[in-house]
Amino acid sequence: MSPALVVGIIVAYFLLLIFIAWLTSRGESDNKTFFTANRQSPWYLVAFGMIGASLSGVTFISIPGEVGTSFFSYFQVVLGYVVGYAVIGLVLLPLYYRLNLVSIYGYLEERFGFWSYKTGAAFFLVSRMIGSSFRLYLAANVLQLAVFDAWDVPFFVTVAVTIVLIWLYTFKGGIKTIVFTDTLQTLFMLLAVGVSIYLIGQELGMGLGGLVSAVEESRFSKIFFFDDVNSPNYFWKQFISGAFIAIVMTGLDQDMMQKNLTVRTLGDAQKNMFWFTVVLVFANLVFLTLGAMLYLYVETKGIALPERSDSLYPLLALNYFPPLAGILFLLGIIAAAYSSADSALTALTTSFCVDILGFEKRTEEAGKQRTRLLVHIGFSILTLLVIVLFNALNDRSVITVLFKAAGFTYGPLLGLFMFGILTKRSIRDGWAPLVCVLAPVLSFIIDYNSEEWFGGFKFGFFILLLNGALMLIGLWLISLGAGRRLANV
Repeated sequence: MSPALVVGIIVAYFLLLIFIAWLTSRGESDNKTFFTANRQSPWYLVAFGMIGASLSGVTFISIPGEVGTSFFSYFQVVLGYVVGYAVIGLVLLPLYYRLNLVSIYGYLEERFGFWSYKTGAAFFLVSRMIGSSFRLYLAANVLQLAVFDAWDVPFFVTVAVTIVLIWLYTFKGGIKTIVFTDTLQTLFMLLAVGVSIYLIGQELGMGLGGLVSAVEESRFSKIFFFDDVNSPNYFWKQFISGAFIAIVMTGLDQDMMQKNLTVRTLGDAQKNMFWFTVVLVFANLVFLTLGAMLYLYVETKGIALPERSDSLYPLLALNYFPPLAGILFLLGIIAAAYSSADSALTALTTSFCVDILGFEKRTEEAGKQRTRLLVHIGFSILTLLVIVLFNALNDRSVITVLFKAAGFTYGPLLGLFMFGILTKRSIRDGWAPLVCVLAPVLSFIIDYNSEEWFGGFKFGFFILLLNGALMLIGLWLISLGAGRRLANV
């Protein structure tokens, strides 16, 4: 594929996003618009757009590639998501709407106090910064290898231009703009997958029915794994973990919940979560089906598999499929990565302004707007620096460990919210930061030694439950002697 064609596609795509940003941010665009979209977002757009934010660039590339080794086992996690999203819709959303929150971590201040609130927000900022930077790094790396290396464009420039473009279409409208741009980006991502499936069928001389039958009859289509409790693919391990992953990485994540809180009423927000769940389950099944088809394609055509499974979809889309598939793949990876990155930048800005700087307690609107703009720029620069650091490390194992470590930071949020919702006890608030640090550190040590200590047992996604359980124990210990909390929160 011609690098000039690819650059033209990228430029046209971002011009479209900037045009949408202009349309959505015309007229008054203040902090309320940036943070909450004035709570006027159509619920169906939020539901559809959240798909793109959930299915990041990592998912877009990794889920199809993983089918070669873990088959359809990931769908066990997806089934767990359904339970987690039900908890979000029935428990967390009513809480957030009743308290009229801009940042969901404001609940922690009302429930426990200053230090729990600031610590919870800080853990979100760290985990989201590492996570979103990692996802954007993977997408930028694909573009660099596919296009910009041929033009001798440095990786730093590729990333810097990308972040500047994201900043341009989000700096004014914020979450109001993102609700609409994420809808467009979700459409491109799903279109890329659908066209890829169609073209594979054309290449193999099969219709859609024949392709589905071939996948069903292949070894790749196995979903349920009940035979080995020590395996990371064991059903109950993945199903239960999936439920808690959904609760934590959607329901306790400002990035994802900020979109829900732009909807006018609780009822509409709950409809959004219901339909989001339905579409997300179907979308994940389509991604897994695509993965099986990719492996059937290489087996039929005698194509050598790449060393890394993550490279399979890019390899075929850019080098073996017709040009249309390559174009849509690039649009899909851009959409998947940037729909995650743009909302992350907005959520980071919102959380820092509201949770750390205390915007809700300040009255000078002009000063707040200037501060918000500087914070938004600051997080854009920080994202660039983190991505450049990932690239400088040039060691995938180290980067993966960093990304996994970011996942550990959701454990404290899980523990804080669970303890707050399930009990009426207050805690010694000043001790909360220590508990929030010790729980993920102990979880990491236990996870690292689990095979030796527990007869080959691997926690996998289950580590989140251990992390949350250690938090609950720690919070209970610092609640002793602190009495009961009588406030209705």
